[in-house]
Amino acid sequence: MRTKKGNQLHSKGNKLPFFENAEEARECYAREIGNALRGEIAATGRSAKDIMRWTRASERAVKGWISGKRGPSGEHLIPLMACSDAVFAAVLRVTGRERSSRGGPVAEVRRLLHEAVEALDEVDR
Repeated sequence: MRTKKGNQLHSKGNKLPFFENAEEARECYAREIGNALRGEIAATGRSAKDIMRWTRASERAVKGWISGKRGPSGEHLIPLMACSDAVFAAVLRVTGRERSSRGGPVAEVRRLLHEAVEALDEVDR
């Protein structure tokens, strides 16, 4: 089978050219997810058990994410982003898409909606 140009192994080494910074990117990803999860846990009082419930991942995996040693795989990242505003923001930041988000900070929108609901409840009484 013929390989495409540029995808051949170096004559000295065993890494493909487009994987030169893969380890650095993996570490940055894991570190950012870990920082986001630790911030979320500190701010909201959530626990590793909550993250396990959201993602259906093992305790060992979740603790690895929280420590920043490993990052979640795609199947765990999607529900994690759906349940955690901090992780969602971290993924946008890592991908360089932070400014392209139309909605602004989701936590702020939630807070404003909560205040509006409370105001409506007061009027209802």
